[in-house]
Amino acid sequence: MNYLKLIILSFVVLFSACSKENNNKIHNLDNPEEVAIEFFNALYNEQNIKKAASVCSPRLSRIILHYQSPRAVARHLFNMSYDKVDITPDDSGVKVREQFKNSAEITIYFDGYYQNDRIKDVKRLLLVQIDNKWIIEKKLKDPF
Repeated sequence: MNYLKLIILSFVVLFSACSKENNNKIHNLDNPEEVAIEFFNALYNEQNIKKAASVCSPRLSRIILHYQSPRAVARHLFNMSYDKVDITPDDSGVKVREQFKNSAEITIYFDGYYQNDRIKDVKRLLLVQIDNKWIIEKKLKDPF
């Protein structure tokens, strides 16, 4: 009977460890727009810095993890703070460029609230394709 309890306990620990690992990664890396949206969603809405860093280049990931909190990354790296935000991509013309290159410049629109004030903003990211997976290479200068 003790062996059965030990085996069940082992499976519970194993499955809980696997589910935590899956919560810290973005799995859909086929579309650069979705990667960019999931990155900002992990950062602003889920408050999960490890998940956001999982789709970044090693250099950008190291910078993001250095700040140790989503609010610090949002404030220092992107100069934006939100309590809750809607994130949408600008999809005008991006599909044509993606078919011919292994990089994409993605523009993301933000519409959200910070301390009951409505804030709209725009950010641009450079994504590169490595082994058929899109990763965020760097933040581009603000378009406006």
